[in-house]
Amino acid sequence: MQEFDYVVVGAGSAGCVVAARLSESGKYSVALLEAGGEDGQFWVEAPLGFGKLYNSPLLNWAYESEPESGLGGTRSYQPRGKLLGGTGSINGMVYMRGRREDYDGWRERGNVGWGYDDVLPYFKRSEDNIRGEGPFHGAGGPIAVVDGPHHELGTAFIEAAEACGFARTADHASTRHDGFGVPQMTIRKGRRSSSATAYLRPARKRPNLRVILNALATRLIIKGGVATGIEYQAGGRRATVSARKEVIVCTGAFNTPQLLQVSGLGPAQLLKDNGIQVIADLPGVGADLEDHFGVNMVFRCTRAITITDQVRNPLRRMAMGLQYLALRQGSIATHGTYCTGYVRSDPARPVPDGHISLVGWARAGNGRSDSGFGLVDYPAFSLTTSILQPESRGSVRIRSADVSVAPEIRFNFFQSPRDHATLLGVIRIARRIVAAEPMRDYVSEEVLPGAVIRSDDDLLEFCRTYGRSTHHAAGSCKMGVGPNAVVDQRLRVRDVHSLRIVDASIMPTMVCGNINMPVIMIAEKGAAMILEDANASA
Repeated sequence: MQEFDYVVVGAGSAGCVVAARLSESGKYSVALLEAGGEDGQFWVEAPLGFGKLYNSPLLNWAYESEPESGLGGTRSYQPRGKLLGGTGSINGMVYMRGRREDYDGWRERGNVGWGYDDVLPYFKRSEDNIRGEGPFHGAGGPIAVVDGPHHELGTAFIEAAEACGFARTADHASTRHDGFGVPQMTIRKGRRSSSATAYLRPARKRPNLRVILNALATRLIIKGGVATGIEYQAGGRRATVSARKEVIVCTGAFNTPQLLQVSGLGPAQLLKDNGIQVIADLPGVGADLEDHFGVNMVFRCTRAITITDQVRNPLRRMAMGLQYLALRQGSIATHGTYCTGYVRSDPARPVPDGHISLVGWARAGNGRSDSGFGLVDYPAFSLTTSILQPESRGSVRIRSADVSVAPEIRFNFFQSPRDHATLLGVIRIARRIVAAEPMRDYVSEEVLPGAVIRSDDDLLEFCRTYGRSTHHAAGSCKMGVGPNAVVDQRLRVRDVHSLRIVDASIMPTMVCGNINMPVIMIAEKGAAMILEDANASA
């Protein structure tokens, strides 16, 4: 038995932040459990290396959804980081926050203290933005944020978008969300800036913080309605770590509901079916899973200027590697996303509901479990088109009381007529921009979906065949006030004392953009609330 003031489960994007902030004053002892290992591998630190980690079984849980009826019965591949930093150590490092309306919507759902003006200080606190301190950005914080690569493909696409009537946006985190611009990156001096490197690495020097690696949390210990610790497996042995104050679960949209369910917190019938004693009947645990959904369009490029060309040419690949090793510069030092933009699939939509990003490579498969993950063998780039606010809702449910058995993940992707109309609208906008000057000079062929695919029915079939998750799973243990809410506005789990959830699973609704920085914001705010409550009770 090991005892600490706080026990944090999961050293992902949120857990590293929470453990670092709770241990910062030296007043409290903190244990941080992580099922994976260290994060110092070369391809984790090298930004473009995330492509090599996409399906790596050593650093990735590599989950799969159940067969999705809206996608022709195929499974949706779900990479999830299995190392310090979690998925934030294998993701694409795009810096996005979502819209003001996203967070104001959280507040309007009864989550007092989670409106945009409430969360903005925590976004600013988390970042060290190259643009410096300002109304929307912070400087001197842990996460490094730099401007993305300026590439001629991105420049041409932004200019073509302007010719089609779309705005140029210098900063999607400011007041203007519509339009296209070069996205910022969470990279410091050519290396990934994750919560593991930015928050946890300095914090590990503190004597009051203990990081326990390769420790799979198997069960929350709950006595008399109070969370008192965690049971875990490490090195083939079972062990227990006890919390004097609180247990904080930060294991993400899939593993957080799984851990709660195997511990007796969740839908009563599901727990009984798996031989688990019901401690609290919480129907919202594992319900309302959300994710952005999209499809990649692939274009053959008229010039050999893409990352695809660099990687598949041995000499250029060697030069690319040497440039990075010597100078921490070049394509490997970036995330390869040259521009991104938010659009309205229909001009009548009150806010942007679609997203388009141009990336400097193209995969041969569709990124699903049933296809390959390698690059095409010709000069090519991709446009990722996606739905920002899909109507689809899914679930995470245990298959067994054994947490080593992956949970059953269902998204119910692409079943809503509104989702159909939204994605088709975004694809047509992308095509319109590609056909405009100066972008059309860079395109010799639309490979996917292909110029012959024009009708709604044919495009819908393309989306069902090639559509995929964008790996932004959230909302499976929602914050709120209704019967399906799992945590309250201070992230405390209903019907259990001394237990909180601080990760993407608490999002009441999806934010309109990449979710890594919103998760870090949630962790900053969550840690601040935990410390406030500790001081109030002292």
